[in-house]
Amino acid sequence: MRTPGEVTRAGPLPGGEGGGGAAYDVVVVGAGVVGAAIARALARHPLQVALVEAANDVGDGTSKANTAILHTGFDAVPGTLEARLVREGHRLLTAYARETGIPVEPLGALLVARDEQQRAALPRLAEKAGRNGHRTTRIIDAAELSAREPHLGPGALGALDVPGESIVCPWTTVLAYATQAVRSGVDLHLNCRVEEVRPGDPHHRLVTPRGTLRTRHLVNACGLYADAFDALVGREDFTVTPRRGQLLVFDKFARDLVRHILLPVPGPLGKGVLVSPTVYGNVMLGPTAEDLDDKTATGTTAGGIAGLLEQGGRVLPALLDEEVTAVYAGLRAATGREDYRIAAHPALRYVTVGGIRSTGLSASLAIAEHVLGLLADCGLAPGPERPLAPVLVPNLGEAFPRPYRDAGLIARDPDFGAVVCHCERVTRGEIRAALVSTIPPGGLDGLRRRTRARSGRCQGNFCGAEVRALFEEARNPPGAYEGDGR
Repeated sequence: MRTPGEVTRAGPLPGGEGGGGAAYDVVVVGAGVVGAAIARALARHPLQVALVEAANDVGDGTSKANTAILHTGFDAVPGTLEARLVREGHRLLTAYARETGIPVEPLGALLVARDEQQRAALPRLAEKAGRNGHRTTRIIDAAELSAREPHLGPGALGALDVPGESIVCPWTTVLAYATQAVRSGVDLHLNCRVEEVRPGDPHHRLVTPRGTLRTRHLVNACGLYADAFDALVGREDFTVTPRRGQLLVFDKFARDLVRHILLPVPGPLGKGVLVSPTVYGNVMLGPTAEDLDDKTATGTTAGGIAGLLEQGGRVLPALLDEEVTAVYAGLRAATGREDYRIAAHPALRYVTVGGIRSTGLSASLAIAEHVLGLLADCGLAPGPERPLAPVLVPNLGEAFPRPYRDAGLIARDPDFGAVVCHCERVTRGEIRAALVSTIPPGGLDGLRRRTRARSGRCQGNFCGAEVRALFEEARNPPGAYEGDGR
């Protein structure tokens, strides 16, 4: 039986021989969806691996605030690394989701043409999709489009139908990767920002506020901070510009207004905003695309929201009659190139995984396999493969059975019939299960991403006090006292 890895959030890091810090074969820095996928892939081999994250939870950066779409890669730039990895990643993640319970709904997408210039572009977009290996697209006329999406605004002339585009839960995708990695022997160190890298042979030393780690091989999966981490090892190959995407989430009453992922035909200024259902039963509108200087600027703006509402009203006028239940913004890592910035540096035994833009969720498993090959180019001998520990994540999708409706589960544990968050129908049993899971949440936002509690219509105004009480009870169980290390 495999020994699970450690999950640490505070205190000194595990010590190594001679007091020089714990020694690993590979350290992956950044526990977003890509870093967690890489750690999971490494866990298939008999290696000592650590996944290190500056935040207090996995998936706490770009991975938690995106459009939650599992892309086929039909519109990627043909011949790029991104195009190949998104296409392969779509296949891998679709299968992995079935195995682990990540909710995925293959709704398909429609690229809607609203003028003659856009309609004339549809054959070119279909040809591009074919060059990317997606040969099932077809152009549909206005009549078929109206029948399939009866709530579309006036003026739609036709669309490119793209089967295979899906909606997915991004929160439990990261959680599944990281949980499987930890259960299979990977150490996860949270609240552990790498402040200095001291390259060396046989070990690099990573200096953090919690102590030093030693590693033979190093992977940079730092997302927005990939360029800054590169600088710690003496590389200056690209610069990351944070590109903010603001999004609106509409109430569940809006869900019947849209049946597909609705995309605009791309223009000279970019892809524009989409209207899409979510696996949680809402409708999402966005994102904006604003290049910024501040890598922490995840606030929304009045101008951004107004612009989204204006564009959304043209696509789906009835959407504006529905309530907005949440607004949020995420930052994507733009680098000035329409491709990933993934590179091996064998002399440093180091791999950079940068420029992973909005397609990173879709490509994550394929990126991980690609990085394993690059680590081999850097001298890593991974050894034989072995099975990963099984994992089944909690279902957060409305199209799949939820615990509050599972009579058998409730009979075994009545807490799964005790609804705490009435907007999202989250039960006390789900919250308590999350709080004692392999990677328990580091805060209330992490608990929300594991259960949906506090993410509904009232945004926690009704359930917030009870959710917080359950969280605090798990952190400080009866009998514990301040300073006991819990």
